[in-house]
Amino acid sequence: MNKIVNRYLVFGFLKVIINVTLVFVCLGIILNLFEEIEFFKNLNTGIELPFMLTMLFIPNLILKLLPFIIFISAMYFFISIKINKDLLSLKIFGYSNLRIVSILSITAFLFGIVTLFAINPVTSAMVKYYEQTKAKYSKDTDHLVSINKNGVWIKENVGNKFRIITAKNLDKNFLSDITIYSLNSNYQITRRIESKSADISQNKWLLKDVVIFDLTKESDLVKKDDFYLDSVYDINKLNSLYRNLDTISFIELISEFRLLTDKGYQKELLKEQLHTFLSLPVFLFLMVLLASIFTVNSINKAQNIYYIFISIIACAVIYYFKDLSIALAQTDRVPLIAGVWMPVIAIALFCSIGIIQINEK
Repeated sequence: MNKIVNRYLVFGFLKVIINVTLVFVCLGIILNLFEEIEFFKNLNTGIELPFMLTMLFIPNLILKLLPFIIFISAMYFFISIKINKDLLSLKIFGYSNLRIVSILSITAFLFGIVTLFAINPVTSAMVKYYEQTKAKYSKDTDHLVSINKNGVWIKENVGNKFRIITAKNLDKNFLSDITIYSLNSNYQITRRIESKSADISQNKWLLKDVVIFDLTKESDLVKKDDFYLDSVYDINKLNSLYRNLDTISFIELISEFRLLTDKGYQKELLKEQLHTFLSLPVFLFLMVLLASIFTVNSINKAQNIYYIFISIIACAVIYYFKDLSIALAQTDRVPLIAGVWMPVIAIALFCSIGIIQINEK
């Protein structure tokens, strides 16, 4: 009998997760499709390409929203078994509130592990293909960037002229040992700029210890302590366009960590992504506990509505707190690992108090 009841709980919960996920997929398609159509509005591509790119993009978006999908699914499941009296029947079979919540929480935890090893590699490949396809139609295709173990290479178009930038490495917001070649429309080098370092936190780069060679004149050399250079790139654009960690799956991250750092990915960003992946199953486990705290304690329909309203606010708080903790870690206000795990620890502390009341009901 216990196997039948456990199967009912697990498969009933998974069915709700699938239904809620499909709702989010539909909403995501509607919202993202308009964005893709806007991107391709001046290109003769038809509706097929924007729709295909939307379908490639949505799975990764769903993966990022998975904790909140699990939360909503758990709430819906708890409320439904209370309304149709299944919760009372489960208690007759000897299932306490804590046991029911434990079964669903473990289900969410295992679902998170399956997601990391089975679903995430697929979504990462889809994001990679999404970026490669969209880059072909991007207005920035004339601007090329390569970041690898040989350094940083950037090509920019400046009007009808060109600029090639090489640097030894990229560390946080700074390029080091930079050489900048300016070329005319005939691809002839007209100027060479050498610098010890450059702050690229903004589009107006600040170069330090600069030597400028004007190759259109003989023996024309200028030295400057500071020199500003306008560029289409800043550190955020480099990281977002050419270091999108969504293209790296969990399996690739743990098996090719050193190779990724050799390619130029910042070790801190990779560690952040790794701990984000590792925290996902625990996050899902805690979101089920949190949903049970908001729903199992309710008595009537009015209280259900009240707890649903409170839970929506809680979701918003968790979402922004998670972003805040990551931002604090990225700005070195808190340790990187602590920034990733802080929201998880905070929810765990809250759930440890609320779960006692659940078992008393």
